Parts: sequence; C-alpha cells; structure tokens
Amino acid sequence: MAPISIKTVLISESVDPRCRAILEDNGIRVTEKQNMKKEELITEIKNYDGLVVRSATKVTADVINAGDNLKIIGRAGTGVDNVDVPAATKKGVIVMNTPSGNTISAAELTCALLMSLSRTIPQATMSMKQGNWDRKKFMGAELYGKVLGIVGLGRIGKEVATRMQAFGMRTIGYDPITPPEVTAGWGVEQMSLEQLWPQCDYITVHTPLMPSTVGLLNDESFAKCKKGVKVVNCARGGIIDEAALLRALESGQCGGAGLDVFVEEPPKNRSLVDHPGVISCPHLGASTKEAQARCGEDIALQIVDMVKGKNLVGAVNAQVLASTFSQDSQQLIKLGEAVGALLRSCSASKNPFSLVQITTQGDCMKSGTGYMTSAVLVGLLSHESECSPNLINVLSLAKETGITVNQTHCASAGAAEGACKVEIVANGCSFKAIGSVQGGVPVLLELSDSVFRQPVSLTGKLLFFKASAGPQLLSSVAGLLASKGVEIESFSAPVDRAGDLWYCVGMSSFLPDLSALKPLVKDAAQLSI
Repeated sequence: MAPISIKTVLISESVDPRCRAILEDNGIRVTEKQNMKKEELITEIKNYDGLVVRSATKVTADVINAGDNLKIIGRAGTGVDNVDVPAATKKGVIVMNTPSGNTISAAELTCALLMSLSRTIPQATMSMKQGNWDRKKFMGAELYGKVLGIVGLGRIGKEVATRMQAFGMRTIGYDPITPPEVTAGWGVEQMSLEQLWPQCDYITVHTPLMPSTVGLLNDESFAKCKKGVKVVNCARGGIIDEAALLRALESGQCGGAGLDVFVEEPPKNRSLVDHPGVISCPHLGASTKEAQARCGEDIALQIVDMVKGKNLVGAVNAQVLASTFSQDSQQLIKLGEAVGALLRSCSASKNPFSLVQITTQGDCMKSGTGYMTSAVLVGLLSHESECSPNLINVLSLAKETGITVNQTHCASAGAAEGACKVEIVANGCSFKAIGSVQGGVPVLLELSDSVFRQPVSLTGKLLFFKASAGPQLLSSVAGLLASKGVEIESFSAPVDRAGDLWYCVGMSSFLPDLSALKPLVKDAAQLSI
C-alpha cells in the first residue's frame, strides 16, 4: 500500500504513555485531550490526520465528517462499538483496533468469574465483612468434570478453553467462522447452538455484538438449557438478553451469572446487579496494566507500520488494503487507477456510468483481484463524487451511485505479465481498455477495438484521439498542437489501419481546448497520469 501520510494524531482518552512515545519517535505530532464533549471533539478533530480512542469517546458520523484531514481512527482495544464504521468507510477513513491486546486479560477475568460462580466467593466475602460465619449458605460445586459451553471461538474463547481444561472441564463450543478441525486442536468440540444448550453446566460468550448475536441467550435458549446453568458475559452487553436472564435467575433456570458488561453502562436498571445470584464488574475485561500497555503500544505500532507502508494489522473496514504493501501491488494499483482515469476521460460526454466489468488475467493478477477492482473505480470516480474516492470507500461510493460492478479472473493472459481488462457502459455506449505492467510501468495495450503496435506508457500528459487513418493525420494533429504551443513527445498508433481508431500522443502540456481538434478527429480525451 502506498504510505499514508499521518503527521498529527489526537489521543482523546487515557492510553498508556508508550502510545505517544512510539508515535512521536516516528515523527508524528501528538496532542492528548481527555474528557471532551462531542462539540469540542467536532471542533478539535479538524486539525488532525489521526484519532486514537479507547471505549468512552463516541466517534459518530458528525465527528468523522468534521475531520477534513482524518485518515485513521485507532481504537486501543478490541471491538469498535463506539465508532461509526460505515460513516468512516464512506469518508475513506481507516478504522483500526488492537485485536489481541486484551485477549489474556479478558480470558483471565472470564475464568475468575467462572470460579467465583462455582464457589460464590464474592457473596461469601460480603457475608464475612458483615460479621457472619455462614458455611452452609455458601455450598459450592466443583468445576471438575463439568461442561463449559463457549459461544465464540476466537482468540479469547480459545484462551478460556485452554485454562478451564486445566480444571478438568469438558469444553464444547460454537463458532460460525472458525473451522471445527481447528478448535478440535484446542480440545473444543464444535456443534450447533441447538446441540450445545442442553449439555452445558456453564456458558460463556465471546462474540462481537452484531445483529446476529443480539439476544443470543434469550428466553427460548434458556429454556433449552439445564436447570441451574450458570452464564458469564465478558464480551459485550446485549449478547445475553438482560430481561430474559433476570427471569431465568428468578425461576431458577439460571443458577448464577457473572457479568462484566451491560447494555447500558453504567446500568441505570439495577435489577441484575442487585440480584443475589449475580456477580458483576464495571467492564473490567481490559482493565489490567498489562492489557492497557499492550493496547496502547499495539495501536501506535500498527499506525507507524501503516504509515511506513510495511503492514496493515487490525483494520476492520479496509481489508482490501492488507495485500497492497508489495512493490508489485503498487504497480498494479497504478495501472488500475490509470485505466479507470482513461476510460473516465474517453466517456466523459456519455456519463453517467451504469456498468463496470473488470477482468484480471494471469496468475500474477490473481491475488490482486480485490484491490485492482477498487483501483479501477478510484480512477473512474475521482471527479464524479463529492467524497474523495480511495481504495477504502470506492466500492460503497459506486454502489450509492447506482453502478453495477462485476469482477472476474481467468488464468490465461494476453501479456506475459498478466493483464487487466476493463469495460464500462455509459448511456448505452461501451468503452473498454486492456492494460498491463511491463518493466514496472503501467501500459495500455488496447483501447476499445484499437490494439496499439507498441504498449502505451500510462505516464505523463496524454492525448487520446479517435480518427480515420490517413497519410496526413499525424502531421495535421502535430501542426495544430504546435500552433497551440504544445510539443509532441511520443506517438502511438494502432495495428489496424481501417475505420475509426484510437491514437495516443504524449504531450509537453495540455491542449487548452479539445474542440480545436474537431475538424481532424471524431473524439478526443486528455489526461495526466
């Protein structure tokens, strides 16, 4: 990926000092301002290229749209619930988190709650502090031999499984993404939720909060569980339906709950917190010195690596960029943008576009299919949208504009280096171009039905014109350009000589008015690449 210029970063919450130190050591100016109100943040964000937050700062669409220079939002922690990711994507802003920074801390808190539930440790502690010695009231149960259901088998789910297996628990789980053969290697047997609920003595959830996971544990699922099942949520409030959990606790269907997270934080409704069967914490999953140090350090290093064009880790809305860090990918991106810009110029009188078909050919293009499609669209839409198109937002911009985008890949290629063929339809007219990268330079092989004798280097100021072949064509065009003070630096002609075909002229400067060419050519377009 081409290095993204990040010169100034605002840190709006308390993060580990290592975050600021790493950014400043790499030439990035850092300002720390905590506890800003929304209006203050909207005013302040205009001055920065980057924003680093934890969970308290609400990065809304208003904040994002006010960030005229904003290029990245870094969340020092897991999840991005407090960031309007669709708004950031539309603005072309990268949203990044630190996926592994608090893994161990969250897993350890989960295990602590499981153990506390099994032995009612917090309740016994409070009883002792009140002067009681009530051994019978706090009869517990061993974890040994019990079944733990883990819903969500990502990094944290895996660490919880490993630790609780050491207590002799049988671990079963559910995850729609992680393959069963992978989790089997950690000693977790995967199954459907319908199979999982009735087997569990304990259930812990470790999924993101999204429409498909809201209320995952509800009245219906609790009814399928063993009577007295105990549940833990150190992930996100809302994965367990709070009202259903309270009903299950009161009926005895649920024998206890360990909650670190709530739908509303802090919770105004105290029914769950005050219930004697509930152990609760004020969202402490990542609240360890080690996790905070790791997250602060990780987000700074991830930003620095991205700025230096080394790597992209933790980006939640810019996966297309992850494979764009090699020199080869940079050249292909330049090719895609150049071909897109050329077709935009050639079809300018026929706008708007309705269809874009992108076909990559050859093994060397296979891994770049995703970013090639985005690169072509950036070239096509660079003057069509109020938003500045980039690889992050261009697919959503194309969709909003009503453009149908089709992308395919085939193994064979006309050029040894592979080729990219782009066809666009604008107001019923079709335009197409085939390009490649040769010697590290993007070149044009074909424009519509004109195949060039020599590949046209897509660099500098170029004039493309469509005309019928004739002995006087070049001299006439050269004379007209000279009369306007424009020197010809290169000339590319098509292989065929019959019919109206496209030609290309490399120029020292732009022609002030393309209409001057009208007597000589049928169509013309000029662009700078």
